[in-house]
Amino acid sequence: MPNIDFQRLRVLPGRGEPMGAAVRPTGVRFSVFSRHGTRVRLGLFNDVDDTQPAHEIEFHPEKHRIGDMWSMFVEGLGPSTLYAYRVDGPSEPERGHRFDPGRYLVDPASRAYAGCAEEGTLKSVVVAEEPDWFEDLRPKVPMHETIIYETHVRGLTVDGSAAVEHPGAYAGLIEKIPYLKDLGVTSVELLPIQELGQTRLGHDNPITGEKLANYWAYNPIGFFAPTARYAADKAPGGQLLEFRRMVAALHKAGLEVILDVVFNHTAEYDETGPTLCFRGLDNSIYYLLDEHGGYLDLTGCGNTLNCNHPLVRDLILDCLRYWVAVMHVDGFRFDLASILGRDRAGRLVENAPLIERIAEDPILRNAKLIAEAWDAAGAYQVGAFGDGRWADWNGRYRDEVRRFWHGDAGVKWFFAARMAGSPDVYRFPDHTPQHTINFLTAHDGFTLRDLVSYETKRNEANGEDNRDGADTNYSWNCGVEGETEDPAVLAMRLQMQKNFLATLFLSLGVPMMLGGDELGRTQQGNNNAYCQDNAISWYDWTLLDKYKELHRFCKHVIRLRKSHPVFVRPAFLRDAPDESGAPPELTWRDASGASPNWDDGGLALACWISGTVNAGVELYMMFNASMNAADFALPPGPWRVLLDTAQPPPGDCPDEHAAASVGEGPVHLAAKSMVVLAGGDVGSRNAR
Repeated sequence: MPNIDFQRLRVLPGRGEPMGAAVRPTGVRFSVFSRHGTRVRLGLFNDVDDTQPAHEIEFHPEKHRIGDMWSMFVEGLGPSTLYAYRVDGPSEPERGHRFDPGRYLVDPASRAYAGCAEEGTLKSVVVAEEPDWFEDLRPKVPMHETIIYETHVRGLTVDGSAAVEHPGAYAGLIEKIPYLKDLGVTSVELLPIQELGQTRLGHDNPITGEKLANYWAYNPIGFFAPTARYAADKAPGGQLLEFRRMVAALHKAGLEVILDVVFNHTAEYDETGPTLCFRGLDNSIYYLLDEHGGYLDLTGCGNTLNCNHPLVRDLILDCLRYWVAVMHVDGFRFDLASILGRDRAGRLVENAPLIERIAEDPILRNAKLIAEAWDAAGAYQVGAFGDGRWADWNGRYRDEVRRFWHGDAGVKWFFAARMAGSPDVYRFPDHTPQHTINFLTAHDGFTLRDLVSYETKRNEANGEDNRDGADTNYSWNCGVEGETEDPAVLAMRLQMQKNFLATLFLSLGVPMMLGGDELGRTQQGNNNAYCQDNAISWYDWTLLDKYKELHRFCKHVIRLRKSHPVFVRPAFLRDAPDESGAPPELTWRDASGASPNWDDGGLALACWISGTVNAGVELYMMFNASMNAADFALPPGPWRVLLDTAQPPPGDCPDEHAAASVGEGPVHLAAKSMVVLAGGDVGSRNAR
């Protein structure tokens, strides 16, 4: 913090907007909202580690208050000033008021924070308005061409095997951009990077004794600020510059940045949690409360943000605009997004104002909007969230594709629908395949390697007696639970991982992969590693050599998706003749080549994609999810093999120019395998 002569500061009335700390040539304007507060003081700190301010200025209720906004201009202050507020008011929990003038509160509109919540040193940092980026060009990847890579900023590079100069930091992610480009993804979705509050969970790993922390960081306190925890630049406000450099570097490489944002709860938890910001500024405005002033917990995290109060709605919109217009991010994934559609009594409402406003906002018009369309209070809105601007995580895709490859009877029709873009869930004309975010694994759940290695979760390290995390995972260990050296089991596990990757990238819709799945990352069977800031969650880059066949296959199937227009098609495929008699664009078959009996419990299925929707190239995709080999009849050929998950390299994914010819059939599919054939003008196109 710069040296300040507190005696020479001059305090003048502010103008109430914008919220936060605004730097001007001669000083800083501070504006903060509190409707029910009766006395507000601004604390100025000399050092990041200080728990008490070096100087305090009181807002005069006549001079420095405009409506519910407390605002003053302080001449003599500038960037890097450290500050916090104290707010007095009624302490009446039964009426929702929890003011505590003994606590210093951070500014909810701050662009940067410094210090530590657990140590009582968290404070806001004054930062100058960021200059415009005239040289930065957004990739603007169309939604239907998007391929998402979900990752944790810290976990990606913090392990020594990452071999980066800045491990665990935004700058470290920059060093992995060549890897991401080579893999073929288009967009990087970052687990929450908004400034978080307390991270310590108060309990230990019962196995190692390690103190556990909130690693995933779904506990925000500063919606506008990239957390300093992931910055190599430790100067106050340095995280802003480093984050912007990361975004610019990703954009230069043609990669988009999607933020996982948490507008459903905060790090203040319930009444037993810390008072850091919103609770002390105006608890009854910022949170959903019951008739006794208690917190409505619709999130499973102790509190629920009052998203559809007009003031909170404005805060969220201002935040989103800031990330797009100033920080240049390309889209958002909204955690527990159904909360955005609950009114001030916690009820789900149709045409929720905030959801509609986000979709229609002019600054956000080209930003990708992705909803986790459920919450912890029973809402499940997959396929019915918002209007056509919103896509959402397709939880049904994850479960039903897993169940098919697991070998469950009765899911064959659902598997076919998921492959076809889920037209039964995302109904035309309001929705198209680009509204379904297809995923099989995500941060929440098993990794891909664990999905084929464990049938039972192994969450003992979380210190919750293995009660946490989903019990139903539709996973199969391929014959042995956990790690093994059995070559037959390892071969089947590799084959199953290939099946899942090929299904994901050759389905209509927008694929999202969990970062590290392509190199065999394991969490040792932990399907809820939210508190594991250690080797359980971190990427082990030595696996890239051990699982190079899996990595090669993943790259190939991404290229295969990009090289065939049908897989990035922004419209559903017609599965019946049209009015003019034109043949179907997509036809489903059983192994014999006949129309499938969807109710027979069988696990053999094929689909024939017309060349009219794929640049003249027909595709025949065959799936055998049973434990027995199966012979598949073929339509008239000739055909060439593009993919066979049961074959060793290079037969598993041959180059299209050298794809082996197939006779008239039948084609023999090994148990638990998938084969893709192409007919017509094969090998005449290059992957984009």
